[in-house]
Amino acid sequence: MNVLFQVVLPIMAVFGAGFLLQRIRILDVKSLAAASIYIFLPALIFTTLYEASFNQGYTIIVIFAFSLLLAMIVMVKLFARIFKWPGSVESGAILTTAFMNGGNYGVPVILFSIGEAAMPYAIFLMVLQTLIMNVFGVYYASRSASGFLRACKSVFKMPATYAAVLGVGFQALSLNIPESVYSTLTMLSDAAIPLMMVILGMQLASITSLSFNWQVILSAAGTRMILSPLLAFLFIWLVPVDPVISAVLVIVAAMPSAATTTMYAIEFDSEPDLVSSITLVTTLASIITVTVLLNVIT
Repeated sequence: MNVLFQVVLPIMAVFGAGFLLQRIRILDVKSLAAASIYIFLPALIFTTLYEASFNQGYTIIVIFAFSLLLAMIVMVKLFARIFKWPGSVESGAILTTAFMNGGNYGVPVILFSIGEAAMPYAIFLMVLQTLIMNVFGVYYASRSASGFLRACKSVFKMPATYAAVLGVGFQALSLNIPESVYSTLTMLSDAAIPLMMVILGMQLASITSLSFNWQVILSAAGTRMILSPLLAFLFIWLVPVDPVISAVLVIVAAMPSAATTTMYAIEFDSEPDLVSSITLVTTLASIITVTVLLNVIT
C-alpha cells in the first residue's frame, strides 16, 4: 500500500493536473510537446548520458528492447489470425502493444521507486524506445515501403537522437563542459520530467473519439500490461542482469501504451479511435498493475 501512496498516486496526481487543465482550459498540446521535444528532453538526455558510466548493461538493454518488440508483434499477429482482424486493426493493436510509454510515465515511476541510480538506464532505454517507435511505429501505421523510408528519415530529425550521440560522445572523450553552460542544461533537464508528465495528462484529455471493441482492447491490454512484464521477468531470469537494470526493464515493460501512437494512427488512418481507447484503458489499468508490480520488485 505504501507504493500506491508514495509512488503511483503522486505520479497520477501530476497526470491528473495536466488532464484537468486541458479539460478546463483547452490549450495547444502540440506547442507544449514541441517545447519538451526540442528543449527540455534533449537537455535531460544529454546530461544523464554525459554523467553515465557505460557498461555491458547497456548492451543487454538493446537486446531486451528488440526482443520485446519482436515478441509483442508476434503475439498481436497471432491474435489477428485467431480472431480474423482486418489489417488496420492489426496495425492499431501493434502500435498499442509494441510501444509503451517509457518516457512520460516510465521514467517518473523508475525515478520515484528505484532512485537516481537507475536514471541513466531508464533514459537510455527511453531514447532507444523512441528511436524504435519512430521507425517501426510509422511503418506499422502506414504499412508501406515509403512509410518505412519516411520513418528512417524522421529519426534524424529528432533532437533526442543528437542529444544522445553528443552525451555519449562527450562522456567517452571526457570532454569538460563550462559550468555556466552545464548549469543551464541541468536546470532544463530538472524540468523535463514534470513537464512530460503534465503533457501526458493533457494528451489523455485531448482524446475525444473512442471505439470500445472489447475483443481487441482486452487482447491488446492483456498483452501490454500482463504478458509484456512477464516476458521481462523471463528475460532477466535467462540473462544475468544487474538488479537495478532488471528493475528498469520490468517497469518499462509494464508501462501502458504510448500516447504518441495515437498521432501515428490519426496520420495514417490506422484505427485512431481504437488506438485511443486502448491507450486510455491501459493507462487507467496501470494504476493497479503498476502498484502490484512495484510491490513485487521492491
